[in-house]
Amino acid sequence: MAHRSTNSSSVSAIPTTRLANIKGHMDGSNPTVFTSDNVPQAPEDPLFGLMAAYRKDSFEKKVDLGIGAYRDNNAKPWVLPVVKKADERLREDPNLNHEYLPIAGLPEFTLAAQKLILGANSPAIKEKRVVSFQTISGTGAVHLGALFLSKFYPRRTDQPVYFSSPTWANHNQIFSNVHLPIKTYPYFSPQTKGLDFEGMRSAIEQAPEGSIMLLHACAHNPTGVDPTREQWKELSKIIRAKNHFPFFDCAYQGFASGNLENDAWAVRYFVEQGFELCIAQSFAKNFGLYGERAGAFHFVTGAGSDAQNTIARIGSQLAILQRSEISNPPAYGARIASLVLNDPELFTEWEANLRTMSGRIIDMRKALREKLEKLGTPGSWKHITEQIGMFSFTGLTEKQVLKIREEAHVYMTKNGRISMAGLNTGNVEYVAKAMDKVVRETS
Repeated sequence: MAHRSTNSSSVSAIPTTRLANIKGHMDGSNPTVFTSDNVPQAPEDPLFGLMAAYRKDSFEKKVDLGIGAYRDNNAKPWVLPVVKKADERLREDPNLNHEYLPIAGLPEFTLAAQKLILGANSPAIKEKRVVSFQTISGTGAVHLGALFLSKFYPRRTDQPVYFSSPTWANHNQIFSNVHLPIKTYPYFSPQTKGLDFEGMRSAIEQAPEGSIMLLHACAHNPTGVDPTREQWKELSKIIRAKNHFPFFDCAYQGFASGNLENDAWAVRYFVEQGFELCIAQSFAKNFGLYGERAGAFHFVTGAGSDAQNTIARIGSQLAILQRSEISNPPAYGARIASLVLNDPELFTEWEANLRTMSGRIIDMRKALREKLEKLGTPGSWKHITEQIGMFSFTGLTEKQVLKIREEAHVYMTKNGRISMAGLNTGNVEYVAKAMDKVVRETS
């Protein structure tokens, strides 16, 4: 009589598994296939973790210099007066409804967004070689562009996308999630606390031909350091010679300098030079529509006899990508922005609101530098006023950042970046003294 061999370990495991299943049924739980080996615990997002720590802090004089959102001189969120007016008009419109927007978004919004970033007289608009999609703010625009390029941009599979070092942290996650390799080009000089232009230029020149180059259009995040117009011109020549593909991220148009035309200069120059490129555009900062997620993605193809057919094909594929991810973008923020962008009177008021925000931030830059210099704080602090936009790279080390948080309850990111909007006439002296103390004690 033949005897069937058995695996003793598997046999002994069966009762154990059955007992576990029975126990699971009895206590209402079931074992998961999503174990920690398959789904490890992800680290907390550093910026939102910093926000949570600030909220829990009960210290009366605590200061939030972490979050990238505008605050007025009383450290309160500021709803732009022009946004309030547009909101009132929307609510009074008897034809307002909650129907789906088209896949590409609200047409009057995307067309106005095109003109805002490219200029009303842009050759690309006149020649109908631009396609635009409304997105989930700037983040969604970067993602849509990254997804499109990962699927359709002809390149070697190992050819990376190039970012500045440093860059907005989310750039890394967005491009990694669509399986595009990442490399960086030098950007910020810790020695001068300004632009490492030679390092940037050299790295872009040495990058493999046809690389995707992610560029901050203005008010570089996190450093607040921008190339000059002459430097942009030189970069454009190198990018043209190497057949690189420019991808502009524009989150601060009008918010950086207070001048919409000035802040769009680099993008418009590249378009005028005939580049094929794409642009991620956010309306969070310059409209204060942070939670409404209003943004746009623009693709500009090169001039040529087949340009309109090319842009139609590109638009058709973008529509498929958009449909598969969000179907239709949200309406409210786009309607607010559209009303302002398309109404001359509201647009003029919006420009004044932009000057209010950018002007207050410039004043805070001057105040912080003046107070640090008056205290005789070791080092040079001229970079505080030379940088532009919402953020400043202070030059504080991680050790100093942690110390100022622990001792003075001043919150900033570990790399020493501060949001200038978090400063006001009531706390700038307190922050300057706290910075002075940590610099002296840890230098």
